[in-house]
Amino acid sequence: MKTRLGYLCSSTSWGGLEMNHLRNAEWMKKRGHDVLVLCVRDTPIDAQVKSMNLPVHYIEKHKKYYDFKRARSLAAVLSEEGITHLLIRSTEDVSITANVKRKIGDKIHTSYFMEMQIGVKKTNPLHTLRYKYIDLWSCPLEWLKTQVETMTRYKNKLVLIPSGLELSQFQNLPSQEDSRDILELPHSVTIFGLIGRFDQQKGQHLLLEAMTICGHKDFQVALLGEPTRNEGEAYFEHMQRIIETNDLNNRVHLRPYRKDAETFYNSIDWLVMATKSESIGMVTMEALACGRPVLGSNAGGTPDILKGGQGGQLFETLNPHDLAEKIDEIMEQKKTFNSQQLKQIASVYDHNTVCSAVEKALKLS
Repeated sequence: MKTRLGYLCSSTSWGGLEMNHLRNAEWMKKRGHDVLVLCVRDTPIDAQVKSMNLPVHYIEKHKKYYDFKRARSLAAVLSEEGITHLLIRSTEDVSITANVKRKIGDKIHTSYFMEMQIGVKKTNPLHTLRYKYIDLWSCPLEWLKTQVETMTRYKNKLVLIPSGLELSQFQNLPSQEDSRDILELPHSVTIFGLIGRFDQQKGQHLLLEAMTICGHKDFQVALLGEPTRNEGEAYFEHMQRIIETNDLNNRVHLRPYRKDAETFYNSIDWLVMATKSESIGMVTMEALACGRPVLGSNAGGTPDILKGGQGGQLFETLNPHDLAEKIDEIMEQKKTFNSQQLKQIASVYDHNTVCSAVEKALKLS
């Protein structure tokens, strides 16, 4: 029987989860697999699907739970399209996928590629019944796999498959000086960088507050990102007040978002990951792939990715004083890491290795 992979994502947002789902669909297509993306029309995902030239089937937005009507419609579509494997990443798609599986049965294989951590225990009968219809649960990090084992009653196939990166984009980069020239950043100074939309959750304010506390003043900060359109202006103004009130204008460099994020990583000395709890932390992986150490929040997937300090250093989550202390320590000790060793840590995220693991887990010929 010919296999056909259906990548379902009903999300109307655009972030790391959606990006990882489409990237995996694109990679699997390039490896010769027949893929179909199922998404809502006129969403950010729809726009990306078109730009990536991926085949698409439009679905209606379903409710997170108990949308039996749309589950029946989706089951019919999957049968008509000849989908043999249904892959999801969003928690919003778990319930409808379980209902589809219950209706179609062994005619379809269902896989949940976990991106978000489990907030509370999911051991109640309804969650347990829902998870019964997920044939494969894939976790990108060991700590998330442990969550599944301890916070659910999932009994089917549980595997560990990292999120993937195209490592080639982080290779053969220009010198750090050339990258700094592109971003108009100064040479011969230690720069801590933070990348992400200007948002409370990303923690730019923590790094700015830490700057005001640090004993060392001979480092600078680069912030790459933009406010969320029509939402993030107040936070951006808060960032600017911290900068101006504390006379940090000459030490803080605000740069707009750019697609070649590797240029940013290549220009800095340390990446700061200041979110409260990043489930995976793709930017942490990307910084390591560029040979840059990470000063990260001691929560979520960051400790796992940094391999017990091999890839950088941790600070107490949401604590600007501890962040300042760690920055002072880095500056005092002139702490450095071997870039090739950092790249080696990131080598497990190579997308070809990841796709091979997916093929093995799904038993694709």
